[in-house]
Amino acid sequence: MSDTRRKLLDGATASLRDNGIAGASARVIAATAGVNQALIFYHFGSVGELIDAACREAAAEQVAAYRPRFEAVTSLRELLVLGQELHARQREAGNVTVLAQVLAGARYDSRLAGAAQGALLLWAREIEFALQRLLAGTPAAEVADAAALARVGTAAFIGSELYEGADPDGAAAAFAGLDQLSVLVEVLDDLGPVARRALRSRVRRARASSRTRPDSPA
Repeated sequence: MSDTRRKLLDGATASLRDNGIAGASARVIAATAGVNQALIFYHFGSVGELIDAACREAAAEQVAAYRPRFEAVTSLRELLVLGQELHARQREAGNVTVLAQVLAGARYDSRLAGAAQGALLLWAREIEFALQRLLAGTPAAEVADAAALARVGTAAFIGSELYEGADPDGAAAAFAGLDQLSVLVEVLDDLGPVARRALRSRVRRARASSRTRPDSPA
């Protein structure tokens, strides 16, 4: 990666963090990066494409840095602790603020929507892979959709950034609720073989019943 391109990516991220999406103009980004404004259009074509690249590449670098930690997790509780640590560090670095700004602009700009979606998907996939590994062979695997749960978890950690500003205690309670879910899964995992077979049987009947309901999805 060229030095100028790196400066522009860092400048876009810093501008989003410090000035918000409305203040991330070509002039501001160029000044932050310490380069000529025309270089934005030379390297990226537009401010939108620069922000898209900055968001995606920053997320890819951060996910890669944390991948060994995700792969080393051995329980849902450890995964939650890692998520809380990750959230705290991302917040301190201003990365959660940057993503929140991109999400705010995503309602009106399809390119920003794509950037936010791409960044969130990278995190969700890491969580999904960890969940698939942790839940494999457990009773919870009968009812848990790892992909859906990963997206719920990703949304929870992003939403908590907004929640904390208005209600820090409520945000802490939300994290505690996630911890309670991990305890529930651990309890299910500790069931004896007879109880586990009974649970699987009950889950299968419940699923079959839900598929035959008139209002169930096709």
